[in-house]
Amino acid sequence: WQPHLLGLSCPLRALTGMPCPTCFLTRSTAAALRGELGESLALHAFGPALALGLILWSVDAVRRRQLYPRGLEAGHLALFSGALLIYWGVRMVLHIGLGLTAFPSG
Repeated sequence: WQPHLLGLSCPLRALTGMPCPTCFLTRSTAAALRGELGESLALHAFGPALALGLILWSVDAVRRRQLYPRGLEAGHLALFSGALLIYWGVRMVLHIGLGLTAFPSG
């Protein structure tokens, strides 16, 4: 956690108190990039996969000298977004509906 870094917090969470689908994803990705997979998964299940994707994308971008990822299509983004919404929905049901701790505190 880097409290001295500037940044915006989640507007949905600030207004409603409920986390959005990507809340904790940045921290999860950062933890995965540091090799802390347990912490990463505890924060957000998509963090390790996103970290791996960022590493692969970076290597490919340097090799090809092009920023845009090869083979990325709108369908891939739609699939990722849909999976993210389903994951968020399950967490919300666990958190609100069943009263289980599905989101980290903080």
